[in-house]
Amino acid sequence: MNQETKRRTIAVNTRLLMPGKLDGIGWFTFETLKRITAAHPEVDFIFLFDRKYSNEVVFGENVSPVVLGPPTRHPFLWHFWFQWRVKNFLKKKRPDLFLSTDGFIPLCNLTPSVSVIHDINFVHRPGDLPWLVRKYYRYYFPKFAFRATRIVTVSEYSRRDIINQYEVPEEKIDLAYNGVNERYHPLTVEQAVEVRKAYTGGSPYFVFVGSIHPRKNIANLLKAFQLFKDENKQNYKMVLVGEKFFLSKPMEEQLEKMKNKQDVIFTGRLTPDQLNDVLGAAWAMTFVPYFEGFGIPILEAMKCEIPVIASKVTSLPEIAGDAALFASPDSPGSIRDGMIRVVREAGLRDDLIERGRERRKLFSWDHTAEKLWDSVQQVLDTHA
Repeated sequence: MNQETKRRTIAVNTRLLMPGKLDGIGWFTFETLKRITAAHPEVDFIFLFDRKYSNEVVFGENVSPVVLGPPTRHPFLWHFWFQWRVKNFLKKKRPDLFLSTDGFIPLCNLTPSVSVIHDINFVHRPGDLPWLVRKYYRYYFPKFAFRATRIVTVSEYSRRDIINQYEVPEEKIDLAYNGVNERYHPLTVEQAVEVRKAYTGGSPYFVFVGSIHPRKNIANLLKAFQLFKDENKQNYKMVLVGEKFFLSKPMEEQLEKMKNKQDVIFTGRLTPDQLNDVLGAAWAMTFVPYFEGFGIPILEAMKCEIPVIASKVTSLPEIAGDAALFASPDSPGSIRDGMIRVVREAGLRDDLIERGRERRKLFSWDHTAEKLWDSVQQVLDTHA
């Protein structure tokens, strides 16, 4: 078999590909690999899992799942899995390329690699992470960035940040915006009424979607909501969707101080269909993190046709464009002002929804997958 017809083999880090537990990086992995494996039947893909996998994510006959234990639940196990288990697998199997959608790669390894580094929030906000986690990230990610053959990231903000912080050559790092799941859609008036009855007893509400940890700025969001309640006597609620992570004490302390804490509702993690309902029935999304590499929830809100109040920092103005109200994440009063405006200003809500309909057209997982494959193809061509 000559070089032109030889099948290529790509090994992929799929440890975050766990249906039912997908977060931002997990969804990126799911949506891009589903498309890439279907679009390239001429390539063999080896999906590397760190625990039992679901057949739901074995996307085709050209995908071979392999389990390399142990589960990577701790920085010590991250190190062992990537720098020993994955490294030895690549050395033995000798694939043409290693693709990692969470930025982690084996360092002592000759296999060409494409690494997706979504953001480097830990450089700017190390205190948001437990001590050992931030030590790991801050020590290893500069090495991962240096060692990767090519890097992909999800916003121009993150691209410039990685270039500046890690002194990565501009020509080594590519941009592939995230997409938004096509299943999200607006609700009818009748459907929205039923969802509000189920979650808030029928009251209108603001919604936040994301992991509940310090970088998401939940404490200031709760302060802003209390300020909003002090000015607006209507029975609005605040619904927070997402799992609680580490270092949530400031949020819990703020919640205890609130006069209207009974109006704050935590749903935990929701299925995509449940999330669609909760988004589609909301009055507006309040998404005001301190740092965000992209911000998929704001696109989900636009797909569900509700207005967005977003932080005016990091990547969010780039992603939301003219289709959001912007607030300072450091200022509860600024966040409150956005909430007041979207309730009181005639026509503003409809205008933001219409702008969101146009803005969301710029982002699709098809486009993301194509851009990621372009980077993979560059490496394959260079190392043929």
